[in-house]
Amino acid sequence: MKHPHHHAFASFNALEREGLTLFSRRNMLKAGLAGIAGLSVPRLLETRAEAARAGRTISGNKSVILLWMTGGPSHIDTWDPKPDRPFNNRGPFSVIPTKLPGTFICEHLPKQAAMLDKFTLIRSVDCRFSSHEPNRVMQTANRLARPRTNPRTGDKYPAMASVVAKFRGPNNPAMPPYVAFMKARGHIGWGGYLGKAYDPFIGNQAASLPIVNNVGKLIGHNRAPQIFNLPGSLTQRRIADRRTLLKDFDRLRSDLDQSGSMQALDA
Repeated sequence: MKHPHHHAFASFNALEREGLTLFSRRNMLKAGLAGIAGLSVPRLLETRAEAARAGRTISGNKSVILLWMTGGPSHIDTWDPKPDRPFNNRGPFSVIPTKLPGTFICEHLPKQAAMLDKFTLIRSVDCRFSSHEPNRVMQTANRLARPRTNPRTGDKYPAMASVVAKFRGPNNPAMPPYVAFMKARGHIGWGGYLGKAYDPFIGNQAASLPIVNNVGKLIGHNRAPQIFNLPGSLTQRRIADRRTLLKDFDRLRSDLDQSGSMQALDA
């Protein structure tokens, strides 16, 4: 069934170029080779399957990328149209069947419908009484995580990423285990009672990132990163002096240990 009215995606400016733009086949090849040395996802999965059949395991680290869309189309306009509900509380569009038997989504998402057996739709999330802070509730899995109406303990519940950071740690010791880019502090979950050590590393404080409007058009850059600036009167020279002092102490301790002085002092 076709609708003559404008739908919720009319203002998305789908023809506006934003993000990665591929102008030619050569660009497409370059973009494809920019991955893991040209290893495609299907080939990677095939390699893992071959190793499993041979009884071998391929070590690897997993990461999760969460896109928290604070805004955008409603769930009843996309993946949960509720076609059997009255008109005043269901989506305005028709539904189409998907690759997942018995599951229907919005008529304007045919490509996703064709691959829905590769997704998991969760339609039972309940964030009632979250006081416009469902992000905190979902990212902590606790309904009390709503500082706006629960100021005493609302910010004490750790984000799931903070829990992972504490009990699993980073894939690489040189990298933070929990990284976030945000526009407002209330958009993400924090370390809570686990401590500030498990707060997210705020990536947009570590880089000068472009600022774009709602259709991806560049309108400027944010201020230069402040997180790596030296505090107060601390200079590179003072840091070098401190490192030299530490090396001197370490050398002194090593000399004492070799001469037996520390053992004699203990006796």
